[in-house]
Amino acid sequence: THLVSELPDARVQAVLKSNLESYVPPMGEIELVEAALAAPIGSATLETLAAGKESIVLIASDHTRPVPSKVLVPPMLAAIRRGNPHAKITILIATGCHRGTTKDELRAKFGDEIVDNEHIYVHDCDEADMLVNIGTLPSGGECYVNRLAMEADLLVAEGFIEPHFFAGFSGGRKSVLPGIAAKETVYWNHNAEFIA
Repeated sequence: THLVSELPDARVQAVLKSNLESYVPPMGEIELVEAALAAPIGSATLETLAAGKESIVLIASDHTRPVPSKVLVPPMLAAIRRGNPHAKITILIATGCHRGTTKDELRAKFGDEIVDNEHIYVHDCDEADMLVNIGTLPSGGECYVNRLAMEADLLVAEGFIEPHFFAGFSGGRKSVLPGIAAKETVYWNHNAEFIA
């Protein structure tokens, strides 16, 4: 989208123009993801990480995040299965304190193939029997996270990284906290004193 406005020439110091609209990626979406998975920075490949791991949890963003999961998740699942064709894979939806993602929202986000054929578990920050304490946060609160993640032999996440208004950047660690944490843990992590 574009916003149009007019300024007198005397008020214009310079014009900055992005090349975004003329940029042509070197390959298609899936190929870009596959190329990134084949050459990770500072890590072994997903195939290598998955080898010998029986229980693998892939944390995925929920319906409130515009992550292109239809593009990211299929190559990730393929890479995991190349490393271990017999692994038990669970896609854990990181809802944080949001409401649960509906079946229709899962289909819109992942597509029918994944929803119909993969094990998907939608995190619930209030589901006490699915939460385990892993220690104390720097803010003083107890850190409870989803049991599926703690019991996994391998935990990976999809998502994107963007500036966040108080947490530095989204993605990565935020897939775990607040993504798959207990409500009390999220409240401790997001309290006004700690944010300040």
